[in-house]
Amino acid sequence: MTSASAWIPVALSADIEAGTSAGTLVNGEERVVWRDEKGEIHVWEDRCPHRGMRMSFGFVRGDHIACLYHGWRYDTGGQCRHIPAHPDLEVPKTIKVPTFAAIERAGIVWMACEGADPASLAGLPGSGEPVRSLFLELSANAALLAVTAAPPEGYRPVPGASGTVTLQGNEGSVLIAAQPRDAGRTALHITVSDDTSAATRRSLALWAADLRNRIEAQAMEAA
Repeated sequence: MTSASAWIPVALSADIEAGTSAGTLVNGEERVVWRDEKGEIHVWEDRCPHRGMRMSFGFVRGDHIACLYHGWRYDTGGQCRHIPAHPDLEVPKTIKVPTFAAIERAGIVWMACEGADPASLAGLPGSGEPVRSLFLELSANAALLAVTAAPPEGYRPVPGASGTVTLQGNEGSVLIAAQPRDAGRTALHITVSDDTSAATRRSLALWAADLRNRIEAQAMEAA
């Protein structure tokens, strides 16, 4: 079940509000997920080219994000546009943060290398309601296996996109997408179809917390 797709889930859409940013790990590498004030989502390498400060510690102003350390400001293409210490400087084109393709599907932010085909996500719903993100000390494959081994009551796994589990029930469908943070840690981003009731979302959030607690208890027993 490990993802063979170019697209990797990195956050719940609802967790990245306009004008905010958050840092995360993808296969051991630091990434920043940020949303400009127009609502567009961006995923970059989480490092300012100047002194290596995490961009996720910075601040968003309009369609730019600025490094917290010295205020170097970058546009949505990752290009540095302003250096406060040298306000009249024409910033060299070489000062740029590496960026990734970013798209939102099923209430989740996905990233990929530039040029990746969004058609690989076509089977996912266009929107979704957030349940929660679950952080586990397991590989992505093991985390998804744990879900299918103990789905919430009334739900059953059905075939879905690589790197995900879809659970179908009378109260709608649940999408669980695995983000490989590093070799032994995974984030599961969980969303439900838009017509799912708030009570059902709360029930699913409790199921997810219970799943994490059982996995942690099993790990302690094994140790």
